[in-house]
Amino acid sequence: MLLRPPRLPRLSPRRLRSDSPMASTLALLRPSAPSPATNLRAPFRSRVSTRVSVGSAVAAGADTLFADYKPTTAFLFPGQGAQAVGMGKEALNVRAAAELFDKANDILGYDLLNLCIDGPKEKLNSTVISQPAIYVTSLAAVEVLRAREEGQSVINSVDVTCGLSLGEYTALAFAGAFSFEDGLKLVKLRGEAMQDASDAANSAMVSVIGLDSEKVQQLCDAANEDVDEKERVQIANFLCPGNYAVSGGVKGIEAVEAKAKSFKARMTVRLAVAGAFHTSFMQPAVSRLESALAATEIRSPRIPVISNVDAQPHSDPDTIKKILAQQVTSPVQWETTVTTLLGRGLEKSYELGPGKVIAGIIKRINKGASIENIGA
Repeated sequence: MLLRPPRLPRLSPRRLRSDSPMASTLALLRPSAPSPATNLRAPFRSRVSTRVSVGSAVAAGADTLFADYKPTTAFLFPGQGAQAVGMGKEALNVRAAAELFDKANDILGYDLLNLCIDGPKEKLNSTVISQPAIYVTSLAAVEVLRAREEGQSVINSVDVTCGLSLGEYTALAFAGAFSFEDGLKLVKLRGEAMQDASDAANSAMVSVIGLDSEKVQQLCDAANEDVDEKERVQIANFLCPGNYAVSGGVKGIEAVEAKAKSFKARMTVRLAVAGAFHTSFMQPAVSRLESALAATEIRSPRIPVISNVDAQPHSDPDTIKKILAQQVTSPVQWETTVTTLLGRGLEKSYELGPGKVIAGIIKRINKGASIENIGA
């Protein structure tokens, strides 16, 4: 057993195992950081916590604040699938990071850090647990970085941010669009709503490896010819050349797997998720998200946050709410997001949170891209 360093009195003791598996799962990623300062940009606060709500108010309907953003340094946050038993250990050594987990316990009603460190894997992988776990661990990674020498200067240099699917919520919290606590409440509800929508339908996701997006679309079309309309599939995650995730009914997914070789796919990998995320199968989750978002205070981010839905930054709070509600049924435009950032001059990226999936995807898109991993 590893002995835990001295804890704050308010932090509950937790058990560490030296043999906690670090097995990684196929993950969804996250983008980068902000753009140049404007008159509406609020000062950066010192901690990711309640005080993270530092966004700026903008006139209703004004959604062009970041239209001409010029990225140089980005924070990218992972999505569901990045979780692994053992994540969160570094947070024990950084007071501000540990405090985030304590705040999370009060909101979630269970010991999140204990689940992250000790598992069990099956519970951590569940949608209702993994989404809050990745959100909190990713923001804890920001605090781990802040505690390092020159860490604050790195954080201050970030001028654009984004995240893969779930990671968009993390990016919005980092950018001050809402508080850590409000973001976690949204993520908790999102995970529960997506799990319920998955339970209501027999659906799944599969990664198709080795084909371009056009070929994957042709594969989906061929699979859809063999199944009923309710079983149909579509590309749900445009990750990078040679790696696209397909969502749909289980029979449609099975048809994709059966036909993949004939389309010269290198392989298919069934994803360990509850259902067909980012398709109409998630429609039952939308109304619950809309209600929660309507009741949440959202401000204009202090830096651009790139949306998964349209690969664009949005500054109008009402637009952000609509985009987040649409996100669960819309394909993730990650490949376009990354290529756009690089094309606009992005120089350096940091992947914050569990896993290194985003770094792998970035390198697939551009081998020369600079990206560093910061875990927690």
